[in-house]
Amino acid sequence: MPKDSYLIRNHPILSFPEKERVKFYFEGKEMEGFLGEPIACALIANGIKVFKWTKKGRPRSFFCAVGKCSSCLLTVDGRPNVMTCMERLREGMSIERREPSLWKEEPSPQAKGIKEEGKRIYKTDLAIIGAGPAGLSSALTLAQLGLEHILIDDNPKPGGQLLKQTHKFFGSKELFCGIRGFKIAEILTEEITRWKKTNYLLSASVIGVYKNPNGGFDLAVVQDDKLLKIKTRVLIGALGAQENFLLFENNDLPGIYGAGAVQTLMHLYGIKPGERALIVGSGNVGLIVAYQMLQVGIEVVAIIEAMPEIGGYHCHAAKIRRLGVPILLSHTIKRANGKDFVESAVVVRVDKNLKPIKGTEKRFNCDLICLAVGFTPLSDIFASLDCEMVYIPELGGYLPYHDEDLQTSCPGVFVAGDAGGIEEASTAILKGKIAACSAYEYLLGKKKEVSLIKREAKRRLHELRTSPFLKKIEIGLNRLWKAQEGI
Repeated sequence: MPKDSYLIRNHPILSFPEKERVKFYFEGKEMEGFLGEPIACALIANGIKVFKWTKKGRPRSFFCAVGKCSSCLLTVDGRPNVMTCMERLREGMSIERREPSLWKEEPSPQAKGIKEEGKRIYKTDLAIIGAGPAGLSSALTLAQLGLEHILIDDNPKPGGQLLKQTHKFFGSKELFCGIRGFKIAEILTEEITRWKKTNYLLSASVIGVYKNPNGGFDLAVVQDDKLLKIKTRVLIGALGAQENFLLFENNDLPGIYGAGAVQTLMHLYGIKPGERALIVGSGNVGLIVAYQMLQVGIEVVAIIEAMPEIGGYHCHAAKIRRLGVPILLSHTIKRANGKDFVESAVVVRVDKNLKPIKGTEKRFNCDLICLAVGFTPLSDIFASLDCEMVYIPELGGYLPYHDEDLQTSCPGVFVAGDAGGIEEASTAILKGKIAACSAYEYLLGKKKEVSLIKREAKRRLHELRTSPFLKKIEIGLNRLWKAQEGI
């Protein structure tokens, strides 16, 4: 059964009601987990730190928790390369890893084919991919305007990153000031349900998007091992972002997690990812996750930041410092130590050119290294539709070119949230509203009511971006608008 040392029994904000327990088998050994939780979470709760080894004998484990890396691939019920951070636990599952010596001697089991049962084709005027803050905001706006649509997400519950957020939001009352992130997800979802215009397609992965020669777009979606086809006239991509990785020695050791994965374990499934943590990155995410770790009894040995100043809000940093956590500026991680999993880390001071200074190394004993070093927009779907792509470092990297109405260069395709540039949840909500209004106008023409909603959302978005902490966003947007000259 899950080990008590890994389970969070008491949390100052969240509760973890007892769920139905199921038995499963890992490498033939009987274990116990909770029905419906990700397989990867069940393994970690049972003390499994190493999920598999590479051909060269390197250990691998859980990293991102959102299906965007390959660290957690295992063989499940004979199916190889199953993403165990997304696959849900069921009674009697058989989960296996393959040792390095077996790679050449034992062929991979045949993958179970995706079933196509009948013509599972759905038609809609508008489809939204992604049910995070931007996607939910788009869905609610469209519902209030009376336009029926489909909302697709690869998780079993809408909310995206909001579901992991236990801190209270800043800003205005209209943007949920003083309300915790997971509660905002509940409020948006309840309001969407009330309007009865949103058709959810959850636990569903979009594996392809294609232009239909007769107009509109065809989406290939997999849900419960079945292939679905969605035909839509207009598409809003609210796909969010993926966490950045960092180059350093032994950066592939189990025990190195993205900040979002740490929040997933702690806040969605009540699992402690470690006992002693080093956090890399002092932006808001790193500072907030540090406090959240302390709330569940994880010791934070230090936060390190390569830049000479803290990247996040100083109120968050002050709270961390009051709790005795050192924040080391102009420091980066040099090496993770350990044979099969993290046992310690070595950090080093860097000069103004971010070059390590010899002789300044410090060693921290820890079993968890949390990377909070920024995000990259998820933009593959836009590229596959031949949208013009631009590289804007201040907005996170490659993203689809879009105008102030969030229309991409591909007619009928709109971008919302972090997929169009990394900002904050509050700005994602506003961008979701703007994208919805623009998509509505694309379908049905200009209407005064819609124009007023969009104008007000743009005004609030501009106000948020005047914050000194979002200065680089303004620089990035100026570059984006200039990119229009070459498109």
